[in-house]
Amino acid sequence: MDIQGILKQLPHRYPFLLVDRVLELESNTRIKAIKNVTFNEPFFTGHFPGRPVMPGVLILEALAQAAGLLAFDAMGQVPDENNIYYFVGIDSARFKRPVVPGDQLALEITIDRVRGGIWKFNAVASVDGEVAAEAQLMCTMRHVG
Repeated sequence: MDIQGILKQLPHRYPFLLVDRVLELESNTRIKAIKNVTFNEPFFTGHFPGRPVMPGVLILEALAQAAGLLAFDAMGQVPDENNIYYFVGIDSARFKRPVVPGDQLALEITIDRVRGGIWKFNAVASVDGEVAAEAQLMCTMRHVG
């Protein structure tokens, strides 16, 4: 899935769209996507000047967005003005290495379970095969309109 397909599936836009391409999508099972981390990212001007590092919360958000793509595919839905896919929990988050400009962040998500409308995912972000962050994420769809 290229950026045009991602834009159809996710409501996020610049500067908060954190998935650039989907490399693999195994429906109802897993997704592998990438975020190309460039020096032009707006957060680098303040985190940290002289030694830019991608904030961990944004790595988790990138993982959650990739999880959203997997869930929308599994449900056969796309978000609209009446339904929003919310990030509702993070467990066991660990950060193993910094992510810096020039890195390509690989986002790998697998569905752990779906119960009562809550999706639970196992998520790993890596750079060149080295784990940068990992967590269990929980998300849900909510009617808002």
